[in-house]
Amino acid sequence: MATTPKSAPKPASKSVPSSKQKPSSAAAELRSGAPEPGSPRETVFEIFRRWGYLQATLDPLKQYLPADPFPIEVPEGEDAREARGYYCGNIALEFSHIASPEKRQWLQEQMEQPTRATKEQQAHTLTQLIKADLFEQVIQQRYLGTKRFSLEGLTALIPFLDRVFATSANEGVEKAMFAMSHRGRLNVMVNTIGRPAADIFTKFEDVDPRSTLGGGDVKYHMGATGRYTAANGKTINLHLASNPSHLEAADPVIMGRTRAKQVRLGEEGKKKVLPMIIHGDAAFAGQGIWAETLVLATIPGYEVGGTIQIVVNNLLGFTAEPQESNSSRFATDVAKRLPIPIFHVNAEDPDAVVRVAEIAAKYRAKFQSDVVVDLIGYRRHGHSEVDDPTVTQPKRYAIIKNTPPLYQSYAERIGVNAEAETKQIQQDFYAQHTLGKEAEHIPHLSELPTYWSAYKGGYIDDSLNVETGLSSAEVKALVAKLVTTPADFHVHPKVKALLKQREEMGEGKRPFDYGMAELVAYASLLEKGHGVRLSGQDSQRGTFNQRHSVLTDIETEKKWIPLQHMSEKQGRFEVYNSMLSEAAVLGFEYGYARDYPETLTLWEAQFGDFANGAQIIIDQFISAGEQKWGLLSGVVLLLPHGYEGQGPEHSSARMERYLQLCATDNMIVAQPSNAAQYFHLLRRQALTAFRKPLVVFTPKSMLRHPDAVSPIADFGDAADSKKFRNVLADGEAKDPKRILVCTGKIGHNLRVERAKRGDYSTAIVFVEQLYPWPEAELIAALEQYPNAEEVVWVQEEPSNMGALNYAMPLLRQCAGNRRVLSIKRHEAASPATGSAKAHDLEEKALIELALGKK
Repeated sequence: MATTPKSAPKPASKSVPSSKQKPSSAAAELRSGAPEPGSPRETVFEIFRRWGYLQATLDPLKQYLPADPFPIEVPEGEDAREARGYYCGNIALEFSHIASPEKRQWLQEQMEQPTRATKEQQAHTLTQLIKADLFEQVIQQRYLGTKRFSLEGLTALIPFLDRVFATSANEGVEKAMFAMSHRGRLNVMVNTIGRPAADIFTKFEDVDPRSTLGGGDVKYHMGATGRYTAANGKTINLHLASNPSHLEAADPVIMGRTRAKQVRLGEEGKKKVLPMIIHGDAAFAGQGIWAETLVLATIPGYEVGGTIQIVVNNLLGFTAEPQESNSSRFATDVAKRLPIPIFHVNAEDPDAVVRVAEIAAKYRAKFQSDVVVDLIGYRRHGHSEVDDPTVTQPKRYAIIKNTPPLYQSYAERIGVNAEAETKQIQQDFYAQHTLGKEAEHIPHLSELPTYWSAYKGGYIDDSLNVETGLSSAEVKALVAKLVTTPADFHVHPKVKALLKQREEMGEGKRPFDYGMAELVAYASLLEKGHGVRLSGQDSQRGTFNQRHSVLTDIETEKKWIPLQHMSEKQGRFEVYNSMLSEAAVLGFEYGYARDYPETLTLWEAQFGDFANGAQIIIDQFISAGEQKWGLLSGVVLLLPHGYEGQGPEHSSARMERYLQLCATDNMIVAQPSNAAQYFHLLRRQALTAFRKPLVVFTPKSMLRHPDAVSPIADFGDAADSKKFRNVLADGEAKDPKRILVCTGKIGHNLRVERAKRGDYSTAIVFVEQLYPWPEAELIAALEQYPNAEEVVWVQEEPSNMGALNYAMPLLRQCAGNRRVLSIKRHEAASPATGSAKAHDLEEKALIELALGKK
């Protein structure tokens, strides 16, 4: 994409700088960095390899991307003319930023050879172009003015994808997972994935609206599955992922889903499963989540063996022109942060397009690397078909008006009369339209893999609460493995002391803290063959030094991961310190959980409010994915939460936001108040048949607090410790007149203060699961105190935050005839004070309001 305005002068007929031109100092600097000169021919070719893309003919309408002079003089002659033919035509390649000589040499060999498509190949390409354009034209005729985000102007995408899949099938690919934005999505569903056009027309007819009341999504957001069959009979299963309007939000999701499918296949997974993302030009340049996702490409735990990145480049972003969308020549320049090739191709040259498709697919297969292909065309209509683009780009659309559909110009170019084929394809689409118009039900465009057969969504019932307890003997055996290291492993003295304490926990001599309870939960699942995957910033050790799931030898820095050594047939355990990203990493983990429901997949925020950076993933996928697309995910969010005087950014996990998103049992929100409850909650999430996202507000200062630790009996031996309990009643209260209902850390503060006073005339009840609201369990807990006259919701968050506005109406339904009050901080724009002393004063006031003054 260019930064040159429309009024830029056209390039001179000769774009090679004159030998009389004096090179600038910048050019001299660039020249000094050139490789040692070899033969004169090699020197000339190296100039074009480096800078040929500056003079390639890429904009079909010749309005943007004018030729720029090279920053170095180019000798005239036959060598220059030959090199120019390879690097300055309708294909451009940026690859000098790749350090690997092997990769550069391979790319040079691909570019520097004469190629010519066969008549059979051109006939196949023409057929695909006719189908792509006529599909759009039929919709335009039958549903004039209806949004569809037409592919017209870039219909070369269809033969491009065909060649990618044909080549990839020969390279051993068996499945392709891809995400794409709106532009051309319906066309790809029909002409690439193979869904009947009638299915799409049914969506336009909007038949059976009652089936999607309160749910569903627009047609150009839906996913689809199908199968590609190459001419030689080889097949690839295709899956196009569902995508929200936040254009690049699906990028990390499809990467996570791909990773899950590759892991299932073992060593051959990266060869057999191909990830691909189809972007828009403005979104590629502008969306931060894409830049985050790009960096994941080679990071351990997130790599997927290379992704083919395709930019469907209209040289327009809604109404924004190139210079308004990005600050460099091409929209793809952000990809130069990685050593990957970037192709640019004029989308009005179908032969060039399919040639690049083949090279890209081979490069990904050979080098297990990302590759970017920038298909540069135009947009025949407005951003959507209800827009009039002549208002904002009158000159461009005057050119477009006189530009024939690509199939027509291509047929003329290759000397084929396509009239009969065109008429037949048009009649086929008309017949499909009739079928779609007469349909009574909306078809399902996607099919679930068989591994989802054991899991379910929908409304939650009592089957959620599976038994999760373990005997003390089982816990002790797991702990023994968790604290064992190899004989020659040199443990840090502090960690050695911690392991000794953990050994005592397993022996029943010391209560369990949250960190050890969590590891025992994972260990118990792994031994039974379940997988566990955890990622987040500093998640191996834990932000608060509480986990230590990975041990480091203090002499060699070798790693030891006890959870990978539980038994010979154990499940797969992975734990990763993620890059400093929330949106991309959480999107990746959501995607992984989508295609590995048997694995307990967790993402941990360093502090709970850091999840703000992933709000699009939470809003569009985690909370709404089931209702919009019928797609389930059991991903777990671990969000440290608690007011401890650390300031506005390290206190609140923004509980209120998650509770506001809760409806129709779409997810589970919990705040376990002790170590054993955390253990049971994690095991329940893995063992239940329900696959719902789980949002857990985890502790910070309470991780090792004496009031929040748990004896070994609470893991399963005690009568009431077989399952996770949604509500914890108070067994210490003495005929209370007031019941305090709370969740999390504030409850422990109240219990500690009550113990200091020795006055147990107030009951303290913990709500452990906030959503779905545990009405029956809470009523049962409140009925244990028949003489109580009032029920008080107590929270440490301000009145406009926390669970208050969610919980109060529900609490009134549970309280019977008792008065229902609330105690909380005053409303505030910021979650918490930045003063530790002010925090202490506020907390003291809350406790005195709840328990009364001493």
